[in-house]
Amino acid sequence: MSNTNYSRTITVAASAEDAYKALTQGFEYWWTKPDEPITKVNDKATFTFPPGEGHWTFQATDLKPGQYVEMVCIDALHLHEGMPKAIEKEWLDTKIIWHIKETGRQSEIHFEHRGLTPDLHCYDVCREGWDYFFVDSLKAYLDTGVGTPHVGKSR
Repeated sequence: MSNTNYSRTITVAASAEDAYKALTQGFEYWWTKPDEPITKVNDKATFTFPPGEGHWTFQATDLKPGQYVEMVCIDALHLHEGMPKAIEKEWLDTKIIWHIKETGRQSEIHFEHRGLTPDLHCYDVCREGWDYFFVDSLKAYLDTGVGTPHVGKSR
């Protein structure tokens, strides 16, 4: 199978500064609410999907305000009914990386989940999740101020 990492690019009607803020302190408006915001390198945030069954903890490894966000997964418990137990830790040591580039009145955000590749059990589920949360919800949040974050058992 391919070892190509998941990646997507969106263009939003927001400044690079606003995009950066959404990717460090505004997760609850487009993805899910973490226990802590990301404000500086080495900050850790745990993202739990209510009702509190699965979670991922990320540590910020590189932050450049208005330009770049990089975090590594340091703890993972991905629970997904009907999937093999191996799915639980597949995100461990993967990186999520956002490159932000302001272009006039818009910003382009390139996202890569380094380590999320088609050979993982979770790839299809996670690709669909990122397409929903990054491509749809984050874009809606930065374009209109209203995203569609995870808030309960069903979206």
